[in-house]
Amino acid sequence: MESVVSELEGTLLKDADAFSYFMLVAFEASGLVRFALLLLLWPVIRLLCMVGMRDAGLKLMIFVAVAGVPKSEIESVARAVLPKFYMDDLDMDAWKVFSSHDKRVVITKTPKIMVERFVKEHLRADEVVGTELSFNRFGLATGFVHGDSSNTISERVANLFNNGAPTLLMDQLHPPFLTSQNYDHQLLRPLPVIFHDGRLVKRPTPSTSLLILLWIPVGILLAVIRITMGFILPFWAIPYVSRLFGGKVIVKGKPPLPPSGGNSGVLFVCTHRTLMDPVVLSSVLRRKIPAVTYSISRLSEILSPIPTVRLTRTRDTDAEKIKRELSKGDLVVCPEGTTCREPFLLRFSALFAELTDRIVPVAMNYRVGFFHATTARGWKGLDPIFFFMNPRPVYEVTFLNQLPVEATCSSGKSPHDVANYVQRILAATLGFECTNFTRKDKYRVLAGNDGTVSPTSVVDQMVKAVRTFIQ
Repeated sequence: MESVVSELEGTLLKDADAFSYFMLVAFEASGLVRFALLLLLWPVIRLLCMVGMRDAGLKLMIFVAVAGVPKSEIESVARAVLPKFYMDDLDMDAWKVFSSHDKRVVITKTPKIMVERFVKEHLRADEVVGTELSFNRFGLATGFVHGDSSNTISERVANLFNNGAPTLLMDQLHPPFLTSQNYDHQLLRPLPVIFHDGRLVKRPTPSTSLLILLWIPVGILLAVIRITMGFILPFWAIPYVSRLFGGKVIVKGKPPLPPSGGNSGVLFVCTHRTLMDPVVLSSVLRRKIPAVTYSISRLSEILSPIPTVRLTRTRDTDAEKIKRELSKGDLVVCPEGTTCREPFLLRFSALFAELTDRIVPVAMNYRVGFFHATTARGWKGLDPIFFFMNPRPVYEVTFLNQLPVEATCSSGKSPHDVANYVQRILAATLGFECTNFTRKDKYRVLAGNDGTVSPTSVVDQMVKAVRTFIQ
């Protein structure tokens, strides 16, 4: 059996400096204050590394990033936030060599709790050897680690191989290289990161972190102005005014005309990227179109400039609500039921296909620079605020042709066939991949629940919002 032992930082990952990952933990598990404090200490950490005291610099990073943070929060960030950034930094050449061996072991200088899920689930490693964070009896991190000596790590690696040696050692002194023998093995692919959470778009390197901290006060002011303009201005004026404040909406395709006479409304079936999807669609059409919602916060409903129709998740009741709204005019629905940041479409609920044959698919996509406008772990009420805090948010709206009658249930097709067809053509338009994942799959991965926003959890949600900035 061929075996490999590889270093994570600087070998499987391109960047040998783990500072940005501790910044992510500081921001997502604790808040802005700890994020700023760790950045303030970066020159000290850098100086320690330059004078040959790398272990001391690493221990300082660990202490500042996690001391006093509950274990559950660190595990949550390791599960929902870090894998995306690790995957973006993965060295594919090193991965090809690593994955070509039968037994795969990873050594890391980062606490094991931060990397184990990513390394085992996405890199398909068998074992992870790293330091262990220490926790007190209340489940809070002390900021100290144990098992970090070179002898301890060497002993643990030796035990994995029964005091023998692996076939290959990969580290910064022994860079990986491909041989013809590597190609004899079937190449495994890293498991893609489909679901991820956290507010930061870019990995917070020291320079990026400083830029984020300097931008936040400006971003908050900009968000207040943009949201206020959305309340004050008529819908036809919003696309023009948004350009003055850095926003941009790209429209492709030809939108249908408003319903006339006794005709029922059109059902706009959209991909779901952020909470802003139906609002942007309404601004493009220059009229307020009601949107079907699943589980959004009460604050988001209050801030919404368009009417919202909250579903109950009871099929007959929801169907009746949608039919009633369609009898009044147009309606927006996002059949994925939740957002997805990556280029994948979740499984479409087939309910919409049963209720009308006037279906217009709309491909929605967006780009932001600093902050994600979605969350599974945090307070959803801040989603629109974080969206408008971005310097230059860009939305792309692509109208597809209304489905022909022969592609709807009126021609005898099943609702599931119609839903799958709409999913495929929207995915093809965006260059995305279709999946069978659902809303529940996403929230089980990211938050350990089914994604339902409980009306009794408002206080907890407010606490999460406050913690983002002051803890």
